[in-house]
Amino acid sequence: MQKKRLGSSGVVVSDICMGTMTFGSQCDEKSSHAICDLAFESGIDFFDAAEIYPVPPNKDTVGVTEEIFGRWLKTKPRESVVVATKITGPAHGWFCPPVRHGKTSIDRHQILRACDASLRRLGTDYIDLYQIHWPDHGMPYEEVLGALTELRDAGKVRVIGCSNETSWGVMKSLWTADVQGLDRYETVQNNFSLINRRCESELAQVLRKEKMSLLPYSPLGGGVLTGKYNVSPPPGARFTDYLLNGEERQRKMAERFVNDRTIETTRRMEEIAKSIGTTVTALAVAWSRQHDFVASTIIGATNTEQLLESLAARDLVLGSETLARIDQVDVEIPTPMTEDGLRRL
Repeated sequence: MQKKRLGSSGVVVSDICMGTMTFGSQCDEKSSHAICDLAFESGIDFFDAAEIYPVPPNKDTVGVTEEIFGRWLKTKPRESVVVATKITGPAHGWFCPPVRHGKTSIDRHQILRACDASLRRLGTDYIDLYQIHWPDHGMPYEEVLGALTELRDAGKVRVIGCSNETSWGVMKSLWTADVQGLDRYETVQNNFSLINRRCESELAQVLRKEKMSLLPYSPLGGGVLTGKYNVSPPPGARFTDYLLNGEERQRKMAERFVNDRTIETTRRMEEIAKSIGTTVTALAVAWSRQHDFVASTIIGATNTEQLLESLAARDLVLGSETLARIDQVDVEIPTPMTEDGLRRL
């Protein structure tokens, strides 16, 4: 497993990160710990959680992921594991976050309370990377970054980051940090995959010039790039449930991921993967890892078999010819995911 820095910080992580959003919903505690064990044994030392996990968010399960992961964390030397988690933030009309009775604006009060609650659930006295899950552009950035800087000064947080943030939001935060003498975001965690390549344009320039790192989530396009939606939505899959039983927000989200363009892109990626003797799962993770502005690609799993499929990307380096074929698919089917939600912010 390769190692990379988070931005300009001293935190060095494996370039594959284990996401935990299924822990407590699609995975029970025993399965979740088995996934963590396999990931750790395979060289992954970076794990990403959030106070609102597992998904889909539910008032009866919120925080359970951190608790499950926290009990596993106690079985390892604390400094051998890099722990990331997030404060929820506003959901911008998608849903009412079931955290603190829906009071999720990103002000100093919420940040300090949310961090303390995550520390208790994780069973640790510090978080390596603390992130804003959804930005709150209605709050002054100096208050947000001021509270996060307090947490680092108190030793509760090592570095800070953001998630689901626009290029404008990242630059606004960095400008504010520089002017006010506050901590800078070292990372941004955004949706990035072979069916959603938006990060390669404006955001990539920001990251390169400002020495920040992207932590791509959903490199398999919510599971679409595994090919399991190619014929029809498979029983038990998250987007199948959203399409058949979800509320309007969930159905719209699923339709962004599962549509004729994403399925055709997946079909073509399967042909490319087969031609080089690998799976589209490994191809997608390897492609994400090879971007110079990416520090660590976040993968997810509901069982150890799925994790093994993603881990096949550890030693896979895509050659120039393969990358050119991938780019040609993007030329012919640009932005197959119709939008990624950031335009609403």
